[in-house]
Amino acid sequence: MVDYRPFQNTDPPQIVALWNGSRLGRGAAQGVSPDAFEHTVFSRPYFERSGFAVATEGDRVVAFAHAGFAPNAHVSALDRETGVICAVLVHSEFRRRGIGTALVKRLEAWLAESGAKTVIAGPAAAHAPFYVGLYGGVQPAGWLDSDPDAVPFFTALGYEPASRHVVLHRDLEGGDPVNFQLMALRRKSQLAVNQGPLRETWWWQARFGTLDTLQFVLVPKDGRTPLAAVTVVNLEHYLPKWQRQAVGLVDLAIGPDERNQGYGQALLVEVGRRLRDERFTQMEAQVPEVDALTLAMLEAAGFRPVDAGTEMRKTLGKDEG
Repeated sequence: MVDYRPFQNTDPPQIVALWNGSRLGRGAAQGVSPDAFEHTVFSRPYFERSGFAVATEGDRVVAFAHAGFAPNAHVSALDRETGVICAVLVHSEFRRRGIGTALVKRLEAWLAESGAKTVIAGPAAAHAPFYVGLYGGVQPAGWLDSDPDAVPFFTALGYEPASRHVVLHRDLEGGDPVNFQLMALRRKSQLAVNQGPLRETWWWQARFGTLDTLQFVLVPKDGRTPLAAVTVVNLEHYLPKWQRQAVGLVDLAIGPDERNQGYGQALLVEVGRRLRDERFTQMEAQVPEVDALTLAMLEAAGFRPVDAGTEMRKTLGKDEG
């Protein structure tokens, strides 16, 4: 008989074993330790045990689902009107028995009781409160195409697609893009390194603060005003899965007067050179599918699409509150 309950402090070893034994696709870190889950999930300042639903058979954890909340408009606190379902995982021996559906319904009820009017399932980018560096790559990017069961499952539960995000990789063991514009920009700019992002908000610190990050800034050789910047996150949890020393890119920013002049591409190429010198072999970036300009810039810098994810939404009805 399967029972349902909230998270308990003794659960992490079984939760991690269930995660590592799953058949999740290329975008899920595998072979991770309980410490990895502690740093990216359980230690988050907004983790609530009632938002982590567990299914058990006897003393065995056979499934779990996890929910939280998106940030407010100022990314200074949680927006409890916007719930987020971050993960649903059922052991292969217990699938097709309604366990996943029961877990999601429990989370929807908890979110509604907590004030949620809308629920995001498969959060992407800044909506994702948990699993940063564990699912999707550098951060969640929606339910990934490489996990094909997720979207149909949530569609059957009344969720609808809201956005798509493309995941791109660049192999640093290959050559660098070369053109006259890049050569000219390299002659008049240089790469600087800072600790932390340009704008370190509470939300950024809560999600990336336990990870190894650096900020790279492209600056002119005759001045200090940044031309473009990006934060690099060490994807150490993916080494067992990908067998590559990889980093992910977040917070890519280009000065308003420098856009469409090649500075973004120049920054990414120079960052790739620096990382190659440090023996990293892969870079990852994520972009909304509708952002054609950034996608084109990344592809010009040597990135190629490897996956995509779907963020889904549902408005909670009165019967669910």
